[in-house]
Amino acid sequence: MSKRLLTGAIAGCLLLTAVPAEAAPSPVRFLGEQHVPHALAFDGTTVGGLSSIDYDPRTGQYVFLSDDRSALQPARFYTARFDVTASGVGPVTVTATHPLRRADGTTYPAQSVDPEELRADPWTGDYFWSQEGDRTATVLADPSIRVAQPDGDYVRDLPIPDNERMLPDSGPRQNLVLEGLTFAAGGTLVVSALEGPLLQDGPVPTAEQGALSRITVQTRGGTVLAQYAYPQEPVFAPGAGGSTGVSSILAADPLDPSRYLVMERAFVSGVGNKVRIYEIDTRGATNVLHTASLQGAKVQPVRKKLLLDLSDHPLSKVDNVEGMTWGPRLPSGERTLVLVSDDNFSANQITQVIAFAVRR
Repeated sequence: MSKRLLTGAIAGCLLLTAVPAEAAPSPVRFLGEQHVPHALAFDGTTVGGLSSIDYDPRTGQYVFLSDDRSALQPARFYTARFDVTASGVGPVTVTATHPLRRADGTTYPAQSVDPEELRADPWTGDYFWSQEGDRTATVLADPSIRVAQPDGDYVRDLPIPDNERMLPDSGPRQNLVLEGLTFAAGGTLVVSALEGPLLQDGPVPTAEQGALSRITVQTRGGTVLAQYAYPQEPVFAPGAGGSTGVSSILAADPLDPSRYLVMERAFVSGVGNKVRIYEIDTRGATNVLHTASLQGAKVQPVRKKLLLDLSDHPLSKVDNVEGMTWGPRLPSGERTLVLVSDDNFSANQITQVIAFAVRR
């Protein structure tokens, strides 16, 4: 080969190797969304405030939990049907509603309970649901994880860790309590997530810094096994009323006790909402169950990486999305991830049902 040809061949090879490799395709793609009509009337109730969604493979239906604090009607949940396919999300048809009941069979009085997340028990078909309790100048009411039958009748309460009890100078902040709930390890574990840091664990996130909240792992019988520190992101933008927190947790794989999806929902007045979903792994994280305060403590939080930022997808808007569940698997082998937004019963907000395909 001549020197000129050899030089050209080398230059060609260099040019080929200089071309940057294509970025790996995203493991998530947007399928579609549906809106539930505002203030939809159903069976004497107002459909709204949907803070949680779960898919029940026993029935092929979805279960929505309303966070109405028995202000409009008694605290309740809904069942619904809709299709999630590779072509998108079909219309949402509400099929039933049931009030949640106390141990004495009565419904919850106004402002006595604050429902947030509900999961269908893969073993029994009962519903496990979390509520936030209360911290006011005159009331200290503990949060709880409760079990209800599919008709809403009370079954039992699970114990909660002592550090999640509402005490005058410690415990959860008002409205930053048991926001997330999921089953793991084939239904043998119940895992819950606090929306924000405990009083003793330091300040809430700001635009300048994040915070540490807690994830609790217990057996389905209630024995508390561990707590892990979860590193919350800073508020995504400066501004009035900026806040952020964990709004849902979901086992990444129903058989895996260590990997979860965590939804962080943030709001800044005049800017709007930001909703991001992270994959987390508790392996290697410090068990902080007996750590009195996370503030200044030398602990290893859970590992996290971003899976999905709703602002990267063609939604009609990013509203107050609070709930997530795995839906049916697509023929492609992808799993569907289905989300719901809480409209706060406000005419200025919407109830969205959103679906993504997740490749794993």
